[in-house]
Amino acid sequence: MLYFQIGLGALFSVVGLPPVLGFQPAAVCLRTESSSSALFGVRNYGLEKRRYGAAPTDGGMELYLKAAEDDKSVGDCPFAHSVRMALNEKGLEYDLRPSVERTKPSWLIDHYEGKMPALRHRKECYVESDVIMRYIDFFFPEPALMTSKAKMNKAIDAVDGFFPEVARYLKHTPDGDDEDIELKNGLEIALQKIEDHLLCTKEKGDFLCGDIFTVHDCSLGPKLYHMKTGVKEFKDGAIDLEAQFPETTRYMNTIFSRKSFIDAIYSEDVIVWGWGNARE
Repeated sequence: MLYFQIGLGALFSVVGLPPVLGFQPAAVCLRTESSSSALFGVRNYGLEKRRYGAAPTDGGMELYLKAAEDDKSVGDCPFAHSVRMALNEKGLEYDLRPSVERTKPSWLIDHYEGKMPALRHRKECYVESDVIMRYIDFFFPEPALMTSKAKMNKAIDAVDGFFPEVARYLKHTPDGDDEDIELKNGLEIALQKIEDHLLCTKEKGDFLCGDIFTVHDCSLGPKLYHMKTGVKEFKDGAIDLEAQFPETTRYMNTIFSRKSFIDAIYSEDVIVWGWGNARE
């Protein structure tokens, strides 16, 4: 048996998983045997050690995520919302740990740079929402949140660059100046990519990959929720989503009514608070 370090991107390739939305590769351990089997490695820096090779089981999950203004309730992080959707889709139980800098556990700060969302699963910890969702889907495969590599890659291309455009536009002040109009145009271009993709997949189903709800829907849905709320509250509805992007509006309605989304939702007021801080 041999243990060595590889990038998570390479690991996903080994186990047959396509790349992820907004994925930033990180080093993990890969266990190889004569059978060429591969498992996600243990990320347990600052936590108790566990025996290599034991597959994770249900239970013992804690999700550390951004807290709201009261420092106690769930905050406005769309990435944590995505993770919660994936957990909810799988029917997995987990405890929420809304945190601010002073309430983060020392192991999270010392060994994971305080990054959130962070999923602690007994003696392991994973950060980065896309990595966490891949971990969840790999070890808890029912119901599947993945489909063919070709479909997943098309979904990635469709949403590529969308949320950075959202962030640039919502953060910008003053509203309505020349730069603001330019940023709005950039967001509309990104939305049109999504609109065109959804038009192409419409006959096959309601989701980014057609008839199968995937991790990419978990990722995009909360970001659209932030965009819709932010444009309404900060930009005086400068983008008419229903008129300009009817398929994207239909998609939003579908995702926003899904139980996994609703069970993880926070109010629009929390979103306004979060982006309001970013605009200062």
